[in-house]
Amino acid sequence: MDKLKQIETLVAVASKGSLTAAARAEGVAPAIIGRRLDALEARLGVKLMLRTTRRITLTHEGSAFLEDCQRLLTDLANAEASVSAGGVKASGHLRITAPAGFGRRHVAPLVPRFRELHPDVSLSLNLSDRVVDVAAEGFDCAVRVGDLPDSSLVSVRLADNRRLCVATPHYLQRHGRPQTPADLARFDCLTLSSDASQVRGWAFSVPREDDPSQRDTVHLRPGGPLDCSDGQVLHRWCLAGYGIAWRSTWEVESDIAAGRLVTVLDDFAAPPNGIYAVFAQRKHLALRVRLWIDFLKRHYAQTDLWSSRAQSEA
Repeated sequence: MDKLKQIETLVAVASKGSLTAAARAEGVAPAIIGRRLDALEARLGVKLMLRTTRRITLTHEGSAFLEDCQRLLTDLANAEASVSAGGVKASGHLRITAPAGFGRRHVAPLVPRFRELHPDVSLSLNLSDRVVDVAAEGFDCAVRVGDLPDSSLVSVRLADNRRLCVATPHYLQRHGRPQTPADLARFDCLTLSSDASQVRGWAFSVPREDDPSQRDTVHLRPGGPLDCSDGQVLHRWCLAGYGIAWRSTWEVESDIAAGRLVTVLDDFAAPPNGIYAVFAQRKHLALRVRLWIDFLKRHYAQTDLWSSRAQSEA
């Protein structure tokens, strides 16, 4: 007996609630459905369903196996669709989340473009600077910028992300320039508040005391009279001349090119971290999620994506 047909029968019976309903949907006798389930249980050597004349109840093993079977059938349907006439045919609803500032500039413009390629997919975009619990809140994929916290999520690096210390020329004329990261204690630093996602502070690459030819990455949490949970507000405060900010190149590159902001502490700039797509699992990833991640990777691979020209066009 065909193994795939047995699996399809198990899923059909579980979803419809009875052998009779599953048989009616397929146009066969209920006895045929029963024989398929018996053969499946005999092959696996485990009881999957407790069947009575009134109801069907999945065993613990049956519930776990059912979930895997549903994913398997979904993957099979996606695989068949990917080689069907007309190319990839993803469908369903895609829920994605991203940091507010980065999402507005570099995720939101891509959403309608992605749907133009895959018109059978609908999308919801959530923009938030808090660290969204992808699995618990039902998101298919999150775009995250910077260091990733330890978690069970799978991550795919999409691009490099570099952060710089910046301020207006006028602010530096009035207050001077910091020469080392430790000097920031004497300046007005515009920082994310404690409830924001940036928990480790500002990163710098500093020479080791015992071997200056070697460098370590250190994290500082400079203070100042102003902080905010929204990175875009910090960017605007920095442009207004209220202090020094530690911002990503994708956000401030155009301001640097135009002379509105200048960089400081360039000799201590930390190595780039990453821009990532994160999701709950890889083995059973829906086709629409895989296509979205591939779409982001292709777009973010553009070498001039974070340049001032790209910023002006965003």
